[in-house]
Amino acid sequence: MQTTQPELLVKATCAACGLLCDDVALYSHGNTVTLSPATTCQKSIAFFAQLPQAISPTIAGKPVPLAQAVQHAAALISASQQPLISGLSTDLHGFRAAYQLAQTAKADLAHMNASSTWRNVKVLQSTGWQTTTLTEVRNRADVIVCIGTDVVTHNPRFFERMVWPQQAMFVDNNAREVIYLGGEHLNTQAGISPTGKLPTVLPCKVTDLPEVTSALHALVLGKTLKVQQVAGIALADLMQVAERLKQAKYAVLLWVAKELDFPHAELTIQQITQTVTALNETTRAGALALGGSDGDTTVNYAHTWLSGLAIPQETLPAHDALVWVNSFSPTKAVPVTHAPLMVLGHPATQFDQQPDVFIPIATPGLDCTGTLFRVDSSVVLPLKQLYQSNYPTLAQVLAQIEGLLA
Repeated sequence: MQTTQPELLVKATCAACGLLCDDVALYSHGNTVTLSPATTCQKSIAFFAQLPQAISPTIAGKPVPLAQAVQHAAALISASQQPLISGLSTDLHGFRAAYQLAQTAKADLAHMNASSTWRNVKVLQSTGWQTTTLTEVRNRADVIVCIGTDVVTHNPRFFERMVWPQQAMFVDNNAREVIYLGGEHLNTQAGISPTGKLPTVLPCKVTDLPEVTSALHALVLGKTLKVQQVAGIALADLMQVAERLKQAKYAVLLWVAKELDFPHAELTIQQITQTVTALNETTRAGALALGGSDGDTTVNYAHTWLSGLAIPQETLPAHDALVWVNSFSPTKAVPVTHAPLMVLGHPATQFDQQPDVFIPIATPGLDCTGTLFRVDSSVVLPLKQLYQSNYPTLAQVLAQIEGLLA
């Protein structure tokens, strides 16, 4: 008589956003996983719904054995003068292998989210900042200002886990004050407290945030502004926000760099962080950059350890071969290029341009283990393997390619 595998309840870490929620309940049965009905995060639902597929490596669209695909990729890289390894949607182990290959092949590296990452990096490099962690937000923050974003678009469970938890150590989470400053058409529902207390909402165009954050910084410093409004926000309302920040026991000012997509947005982030610095002269406050996706936090930190530099911003036209790496997000577009294109990615990856080489790889947190940094950079979390597949890991494939170049 055939026996069936028992259904197991496991707790897994979700790699769908930078929060890396490690309390996701899953029922594992053979090579399938089912989320607990209690799960409502659409990013988690989409991430764990990805099931194994039987996809072969290809050369110019034709199925080939893995060894042949690896050999062809190595030949294309060897023939190039200035290759680029980009995308880099991967975990710590995958990036270490990509970095090592880049050293051997004399290739450049760039992450798909480098442009938004650099908005934060420029501020950190030029003036530094005083940041906080998700745990500190949950346990201490009594005033939370969301600048230019509703947050939940990028980190759906932020309010559930950090702002309105069932228990906080040093603050009554029901008494927290949430303020939305800037942004348009925001979904502010998550900012309503469990007792029904409404958030303060002061909207403006995202492109007006340089003016608004500069004014807020000036008001916190005690400056007088001889205007009635700033970018459509009444000065009296902005003064109330400044006063509330100065009275707070632990204020947190947060933003998502991807939302600040306008020229010189790093200057706006600098105004936010300098406001935090000014507040810390008389009370406690912290800055918090949220977002985080496709392993960008992990890749940036690992690159800094290994090279002493932040992950660079590179553009394809300067390169004559592209290795595109994407372990996590099959819906992210693969660049169209005239250079030889090698894609090491999720089996469900879709192409507008047939790559010269495609090698499907395992996804950390689904069919292989992995490690990622949380968006606040204070915690490293392991990703579990939930089911078996025949796909190699990115690190295994890159090591094989590097071995043929050495």
